Amino acid sequence: MRRREFAAFVAPSVVVMGALLVLPLYRTIEWSLQRVNYGQPGEWVGLDNYVEALTDPRFGRAVLFTVGLTIVVVAVLVVGGYVLAALVDTLGRSKPWVLGILLISYVVPNIVGATMFSWLFNSNFGGVLNYAWTQISGQEVLWFTDAWPNRLIIALNLAWAMLPFAMLVIIAGLQSVPKEIIEAARVDGASIIRTHLYVIMPSIRGVLGFVALISIMDVLRVFDNLVPLSPQAVSIGNETLMLYIYNVAFRDGGQQLGLGSAVNVLLILLIIVMLLPFIRRTAKEARES
Repeated sequence: MRRREFAAFVAPSVVVMGALLVLPLYRTIEWSLQRVNYGQPGEWVGLDNYVEALTDPRFGRAVLFTVGLTIVVVAVLVVGGYVLAALVDTLGRSKPWVLGILLISYVVPNIVGATMFSWLFNSNFGGVLNYAWTQISGQEVLWFTDAWPNRLIIALNLAWAMLPFAMLVIIAGLQSVPKEIIEAARVDGASIIRTHLYVIMPSIRGVLGFVALISIMDVLRVFDNLVPLSPQAVSIGNETLMLYIYNVAFRDGGQQLGLGSAVNVLLILLIIVMLLPFIRRTAKEARES
């Protein structure tokens, strides 16, 4: 392919990427160094917004909650997605039907799925799981106003919504594993668990890393799920970084668009830090191959 033809094919993508990614990122970094009032030019304040964010206890709580939520949910997605994929992969003719049913929670919009999920714990809408727990334990749990019960339902909702994606990607990886090495392991007397741990999982290590990488990015950017699941997020300390950005930049009425932009930049840096081990591993495997 000639250079002109290559440039003609690549140029539209470059323009779109520049318009949708590079320019907003530049504007975000610019605003993070300014005090911005809506409808007025920004006033240069240097690193004041970053200092204000890093010294805000509310920001620290949001970071701890977001990172903890990410670690727990990603672990559940990788392990649960693998187990579910291994079970579904053994099905016969019913496999397409089971996959279709399991993918429902993934295709439902986040805000809709989170709202329906909250009804399971809300006595005003039936609260099936809340009723069952009350009958078993004899105690009423305040799922939406107590910190740890609320964290539990947030994590459960994220796992419920994102598990089908992890399962689908891992199923594709399982089907790429050569059948010969699995049969060889069985001939050597390896149990099912040992076959998965020492034969299959090392073969799809790259796929598992990809699932973890995408899941980390998604969980770190959780926002709309908390609207129905955690209406008291700020007061009980269950505010994610994305919700914190929205609150300080738009909702609190303080015209703190510069502060919100600074936190957004810090969130990008946090995402890079948490993804760095997976990126380095992927690069290493690419060099070795």
